[in-house]
Amino acid sequence: MAYDPEDPGSRARHLMPLEPAGARTIDRSGGTILHTSRTNPSAVSFKDAPAHLRTTFADPAAKQDFTPLVLSNLAHLGIDVLVAIGGDDTLSFALRLHREGFPVVAIPKTMDNDVTGTDYCIGFSTAVTRSVNFIHALRTSAGSHERIAVVELFGRYCGETSLIAAYLAGVERCVISEVPFDIRRLAAFLTEDRARNPSRYAMLTISEGARMEGGDMLLSGEADAFGHRKLGGIGAVTAEAIKKLTGIGIIFQPLFYLMRSGSPDSLDLMVALNYASMAVEQIRQGARGRMVALQAGRYATVDLEAVSGGAKRVDVAALYDTEAYRPHIRQVGGKPMFLY
Repeated sequence: MAYDPEDPGSRARHLMPLEPAGARTIDRSGGTILHTSRTNPSAVSFKDAPAHLRTTFADPAAKQDFTPLVLSNLAHLGIDVLVAIGGDDTLSFALRLHREGFPVVAIPKTMDNDVTGTDYCIGFSTAVTRSVNFIHALRTSAGSHERIAVVELFGRYCGETSLIAAYLAGVERCVISEVPFDIRRLAAFLTEDRARNPSRYAMLTISEGARMEGGDMLLSGEADAFGHRKLGGIGAVTAEAIKKLTGIGIIFQPLFYLMRSGSPDSLDLMVALNYASMAVEQIRQGARGRMVALQAGRYATVDLEAVSGGAKRVDVAALYDTEAYRPHIRQVGGKPMFLY
């Protein structure tokens, strides 16, 4: 949307040619060299619109659909196919473009691993790996000070990062977005866990989208272009409540952006490279409206319409103990490699 065909300098400011010389090292670092935003072109507020588009608002209080402009700019730039890389929000607009008739191939990328239609989204393995490493590092301080450590992780509606990180790091208790928790029971469990530990500490992971029984997710600020308000704070509230209920010292550590920063691990490198190769092959074959995916351990493609089914959730019955607030992996046979 920021690209303005009438402005000669707009191309240099807002476009990045993906040529071999400039793109050859992007697999060695974290993040996206294209940068990112919370822009939803189908529902743009006046304050979020690029300056040259604000004059098009008849009512500054109403949101505007700039999808026709996006399609016009893609045509003006001579883009043959758009490769959309992202999670549920990004891919939902990619689906809109596909329905409007523009050629789209999609790649699922979100550390929450919650895109419907695929077992795996690039970014998830690295986020879990980094979370596990930080949790283990935190044991040093938790043990030396004999405290309860509360680690808050990203995960709005899907608690898979909290669940899998706790499972792999051997964390005593785990709170996920899908299951409201009783703070008194949780505090009692952690007190018992600490007492049983020879080093006199206990650990808890908690999803940012978690909520106490009878409460709501902790939200702040205005909703973004996709209707999401900023999450975060449940970890701090939970940590303070545990301290008041138990009298035990607390270490509260939100990992948040540390989970998604730094170079990708080998699994993410492999899947990203293979997803890229598959996307290029889809383009060569003339396929449109497809998303590359992993299903049952094998690479595949699915209809992009699959993302309209909403985000995936943790299979609570198979993977989580709702009474004890901990991973309970009853049966992994037939489950994806990264459980959900």
